[in-house]
Amino acid sequence: MFIHAVLFVVGPKETAKYRRDSLMWASYTRQAPGFRSYRTMKCYQAKGQYLSVYAWDTKSAHDKFMRKYHDWLVSKSSAKVKVLGYYNLKQLDYRAR
Repeated sequence: MFIHAVLFVVGPKETAKYRRDSLMWASYTRQAPGFRSYRTMKCYQAKGQYLSVYAWDTKSAHDKFMRKYHDWLVSKSSAKVKVLGYYNLKQLDYRAR
C-alpha cells in the first residue's frame, strides 16, 4: 500500500473551508482506480495543523490521479492554507485488531 500525506497549517477562519475542500478532493479520489481511503486528521500537539492522508493500492495509481486532477482541484479549493510538508510512505507491516 502507498500512503500520501500532506501536512497543512490552517487558520481558524479557514478551517471550515479546508474541511469542505478536503471532502471535495476525497470525492474525486474515491472514483479513481486504486484508491483505498482518505482521512482528515487534526494534530493535537500543534495548533492549527491538519493532515490529509490518502491510501492507494500503488504509487502509480496515486501518480496517475495526481497528474490528471491535482492542479484542477487546487484551483477549485477555496481555503487559504500553508503546506508544511508532503510525505510519501510505503506500508511495510499492518495488523488490525
